[in-house]
Amino acid sequence: MSLSRKVSQKYSQRGSKGEVVVTFGAVQGARWTGRKDPGAGVQVNLLEGPEDSLRSSYKYMFQRLRDVRNVLTEKIEELGESLRSQFNIEEFSVVSLPAQDSVTVLGQVCCDSNGKLNARSVLLEAGQEQGGQQVPVDLSELKEYSLFPGQVVVMDGMNTTGKKLVASKLYEGCPLPFYNTTVNMETDEAAEPLNVLVACGPYTPSDSLTFDPLIDLISVIVRDRPDVCLLLGPFVDSKHQQIEKAQVTETFETIFSRCIESIVDGTRSVGCHLVFVPSQRDIHHDFIYPQPPFILPKLSKDQAQRVTLVPDPCTLLIDGVTFGMTSTDILFHMGAEEISCGTSSDRFSRILNHMLTQRSYYPLYPPTEEVNMDYEKFQIFGQMLLTPDVLVVPSELRYFVKDVVGCVCVNPGRLTKGQVGGTYSRLLVRRSATSEDGKRASPCLTAQVVKI
Repeated sequence: MSLSRKVSQKYSQRGSKGEVVVTFGAVQGARWTGRKDPGAGVQVNLLEGPEDSLRSSYKYMFQRLRDVRNVLTEKIEELGESLRSQFNIEEFSVVSLPAQDSVTVLGQVCCDSNGKLNARSVLLEAGQEQGGQQVPVDLSELKEYSLFPGQVVVMDGMNTTGKKLVASKLYEGCPLPFYNTTVNMETDEAAEPLNVLVACGPYTPSDSLTFDPLIDLISVIVRDRPDVCLLLGPFVDSKHQQIEKAQVTETFETIFSRCIESIVDGTRSVGCHLVFVPSQRDIHHDFIYPQPPFILPKLSKDQAQRVTLVPDPCTLLIDGVTFGMTSTDILFHMGAEEISCGTSSDRFSRILNHMLTQRSYYPLYPPTEEVNMDYEKFQIFGQMLLTPDVLVVPSELRYFVKDVVGCVCVNPGRLTKGQVGGTYSRLLVRRSATSEDGKRASPCLTAQVVKI
């Protein structure tokens, strides 16, 4: 499993192993072990079905600006229609048309330069139906707002000259509905909760290519016997010191194959279901978003039965509970671009709320330089089909578990942080039918973030 003889001293000498650093939800005497026969009978499927999901590599790096424009215009119109019906708005005005009365306009937030968005650089760009023009926005009359480039918004305001919109009201979108499960409550309440482990790479310390943290994670899986393990890349990290300096003596594919084989073989005694999500930092894989799933030709038939290979991003249905996942660090990217004023919520909650109300796994436009986006594929495979019960968003930023508009959002942290150990997450979930008074009970009973 080790690729370099040098073992990371800092990693091997880390303290507070196994310490629980975040707890969400409380279940009396929660047992962090899987069912008697982990993985047996657990249904793990892509929500949209194999025919409608991204299954294989595709040709990219040929993208016309006109096609990108069409995708963005369709997004503005689609979200605009949803906001219009939600707030009973009769029609949207053209953004650049002078008017002496208050108008309601629809558009996409953008910045007036290549710099970072700020309160004085906000432009509203209309879709083709509203004239397709840009107009500067004055936010001084808004008591509270949270905006980022690429956000589709509806605003009330005055635009007496046609040259500047003085915004007086900002309309918040609403998320899509949750997955509707039709389950028998009696059998459901008696069912044991499903134990799901979530971990995100890198799986090696930054000063060595020994997979010690991964070996420790496999030990945790063998000990706790979770039913499902969601493992997100990078598995062979393009930002690793030795890979950047070309000090590796094997091909990247060989390192990756050995890494995956050790996970599959190491967890064989447990029998848990393994889900592998690629990352754009996986050096041997397609550097494109949305990213096709890994290809593992060497898996035996028995091994392949408990392994699911999914694209990034994806929505999974695990025993009636929906999991939305992306390994791309959208929290970090949006956190650097978002501006806010007067809001009571914290930054993570605001960004997650934007993802859910914009109904997209990557609502930022233009994307960060390190994200290579194919917009035509993104329109098909990068949008949320519904609001997931659990949203997994690994990030360089601090780990957390939060409830945002009924969706349990988890940042498990990374398994290694530089030369030291990081964190992983574990959840107990059980599908729940809607209660008699019509209120939805979250399927996530409890969750923790734990140090490796």
